[in-house]
Amino acid sequence: MHIIIDGYNLIRQSDSLRRLERLSLERGRGELIRRVAGYRRLRGHKMTVVFDGWMTGPAEEERLREDGVHIVYSGRGETADEVIKRMARAERGSEIIVVSSDREVADSAVKAGGVAISSPEFEERMGEEETKGMPDDDETPEEDDDLPPISGTRKKGAARRRSRRERQSQRRLNKL
Repeated sequence: MHIIIDGYNLIRQSDSLRRLERLSLERGRGELIRRVAGYRRLRGHKMTVVFDGWMTGPAEEERLREDGVHIVYSGRGETADEVIKRMARAERGSEIIVVSSDREVADSAVKAGGVAISSPEFEERMGEEETKGMPDDDETPEEDDDLPPISGTRKKGAARRRSRRERQSQRRLNKL
């Protein structure tokens, strides 16, 4: 699975990253890359973060790799949104997830056969993975052995089956 992240969109949707970005643009980007790299180590997905470089960036698109995370700076005259749309179209047919709260970028990813997730939702999932990966000192599994098994209730009524596209999207999101 390939996760493509709209870098500045995620930074500006996150309270903690936005604070760092106000101190220094480099600190905000660095912290985002650090978090994404940690998530990549836990989940093993291919991760690409795309940043705008269209105003003052390099004349041509610049690609770097840091701690296993692919970093793309759009070339002068091209926005990160355009780069993300192009990447999604190029990977049509493969499993991609685009992280952006920009409706146009999200719609483009879905049209290319991918899944879109909002920046705050992805940040929340990254945080959940970080806490899963950390040992929990308060956990005492011995106490749970004394509890009786939980029995569920059977639901009544006709089930509504989601569309094929909805089921595929949910399967991809579950892999996050």
